[in-house]
Amino acid sequence: MNTKFLKTLEYIEIVNKVSTYCKTYIGKETAIKLTPSFDKNTVINLLKLTEEAVSLLYRKGNIPLSDLPDISLSIKKLESDGILSISALLNIARFLKISREVKEYFFSTENIDLSIYPKLSDIFEVIYTNKNIESKIFSVILDESTISDTASPKLNNIRRQTKKLEQDIKDKLNSFIHSSAYSKYIMEPIITIRENRYVIPIKEEYKSQVKGFIHDISSSGSTVFIEPISVFDLNNEITNLKVEEELEIERILAELSSMLYDYIPSIKSNLSTLGDLDLIFAKAKYSIDTDGILPNINDEKYINLISARHPLISKETVVPINLSIGKDYTSLVITGPNTGGKTASLKTTGLLLLMAYSGIYIPAKENSSIYVFDNIFVDIGDEQSIQENLSTFSSHISNIVEITNNITPNSLALLDELGSGTDPIEGANLAISILDYLYKTGSTTISTTHYQELKNYCLVTPGFENASFEFDLENLKPTYKLLIGIPGKSNAFAISKKLGLNKEILGRANSLMTKKDISIEELMKNIYDNKLEIEKEKENIEKNSKQIEALRKSLEAQSENQKEKQDKILEKARNEAKQILEDAKEEANLVIRKLNNLDKKDLSTANNLRNELNDKLKDLNSDSSNSLNLESLKELNDKFSLKNNKLNNSNHKSSVTFSKNSKFKAQNISSEINVIGQTVDEAIFVIDKYLDDCAIAKLSPVRIVHGKGTGKLREGIHKFLKTNPHVKSFRLGTFGEGEMGVTIVELK
Repeated sequence: MNTKFLKTLEYIEIVNKVSTYCKTYIGKETAIKLTPSFDKNTVINLLKLTEEAVSLLYRKGNIPLSDLPDISLSIKKLESDGILSISALLNIARFLKISREVKEYFFSTENIDLSIYPKLSDIFEVIYTNKNIESKIFSVILDESTISDTASPKLNNIRRQTKKLEQDIKDKLNSFIHSSAYSKYIMEPIITIRENRYVIPIKEEYKSQVKGFIHDISSSGSTVFIEPISVFDLNNEITNLKVEEELEIERILAELSSMLYDYIPSIKSNLSTLGDLDLIFAKAKYSIDTDGILPNINDEKYINLISARHPLISKETVVPINLSIGKDYTSLVITGPNTGGKTASLKTTGLLLLMAYSGIYIPAKENSSIYVFDNIFVDIGDEQSIQENLSTFSSHISNIVEITNNITPNSLALLDELGSGTDPIEGANLAISILDYLYKTGSTTISTTHYQELKNYCLVTPGFENASFEFDLENLKPTYKLLIGIPGKSNAFAISKKLGLNKEILGRANSLMTKKDISIEELMKNIYDNKLEIEKEKENIEKNSKQIEALRKSLEAQSENQKEKQDKILEKARNEAKQILEDAKEEANLVIRKLNNLDKKDLSTANNLRNELNDKLKDLNSDSSNSLNLESLKELNDKFSLKNNKLNNSNHKSSVTFSKNSKFKAQNISSEINVIGQTVDEAIFVIDKYLDDCAIAKLSPVRIVHGKGTGKLREGIHKFLKTNPHVKSFRLGTFGEGEMGVTIVELK
């Protein structure tokens, strides 16, 4: 596609905006060079990558890409078997670290099925990592200018010797400075360094009194810096050690550099891969921020943009347009006032296509569909006339010549104010001829015009369709709402009348119009008004449909919630029934054990009751039990109570009564429950049951052991305790009770 057309459609501005989302210099460079593809498979692949990146951003957050160090010069040096500097090696290590972190970001052991990201998986998979080299460099190099003492035994030894010599020198010089014999010669009692040798500041008038070498003189001339002869040899030894140190450091740097020689292709590949990933995720972030959607790609050569917005116009002010072409017609002619948004509609259409062709989501509504044209030709504005000193007409025709000479059946042409800049009659006829030619080539064309003749042509010619922008006559303002199928009507007389133009002038103007012109204009007005009414009714229908759909979803949600509540109630009732039966069974066994003095008949009766309880409990636990017969359970409860009372009356040795087996529970329920290691939901479920049992057994106070940890479990339990009906009060444990790791609960 002609670069001039990309600029006209403001594609370059979109690219620049996307580049600001990039985190690395290589990503920004890649973004600035971004161009749209006109190959369908490539476009689908680009959009798929963005789709996967958008999903990954929502699931895992931002990719850990940061500003990469520029290692391009270092790579070239390594390719020549060169030795890298300390800072260059440190940058290589940082680059390897970022590469590793980016790869781990994708392949980390989170509960995400990575098979849903096949395109990104292929890219992340090829990222080269080498933790050994990365760690080695970081262990040897401390910062941009410092090698660690432990980089090698020799370096460590050299530095230890150097430090010892330095201390010896300082000791000697300190003795010199503070001696009574020399103290009066000293300008300041300090030790300093000149030309990498330790010296002391001597007053200029006493310089001859101190044997040694002068290395520097102060700017005022009052101080000379002398290396006393007594430390001369020690300074020489340090100088020699410094040379050895530099040689050893050079050897270490050479060794580290040589480690990288075999991996230069992998490092270069990483540089390219990280740049690609940076751009992919930049597109994804930009797509999210602009409320973009993934458009459908069709093979039928049509465009259907739903509520499409120009991405460079503020969301608060932009008016979305609905534009379709390619099914019933392939040439759309948009008419209307110059300030009505005609040019913006061409730019919006062209720009959104170019964005999609670059793998960027488009600011429109779901189900918008586009076709991948083999080229997009543009004739918008008259920039060329300014640059080449051409008239507006010549500028347009120069573009038209290029378009007509290169267009194919799979191309799209966007033509603004076709035929303008010349005689209206000739311009209109030329415009019709150009559109007719483009239609016959099989291409798709969207054009704007203010010529009446083109409106008329579209009304009677198959394959052509009119469109216009609505105009608010009441407020004399365009609404920027595109209306397909409605030719733009002339508002000249209506606007003039609204603004107060003399009636005589308006009358004269009307009289000059031919009957044919009046009939056509009246026809246009009727079509416009009728279509406008239909559009409004359509909007109302869509609005009502959305409300009905929202109501339907709300009712479905309520129904689902109600079903969940019913299931929970049944489950709770089933659990309570099961507990009652278990309690009854326990008490029955207890009664039977205590009725030793009863006759066999009464004992048989008690055993039968126990067996009946066992059968009910089995039925309740059975998978085939689809309903809970609470009435039957109640009869059984009453029956047991009668039997128990009868047995009590016949033998006073049994003092057991049936009250949900509270005494039995009190003997078996612990006054403490431990929920350490459980989630809040798990712990609350256990504690809820525990407090029910404690309340039945009249056991209080009780201890809940939850541990200290992060405090989340404690907070969740306390929140639950505030609403539990059994709880009278609760507090944290004191010293000796477990403190923050225990909650003491007082029950009602």
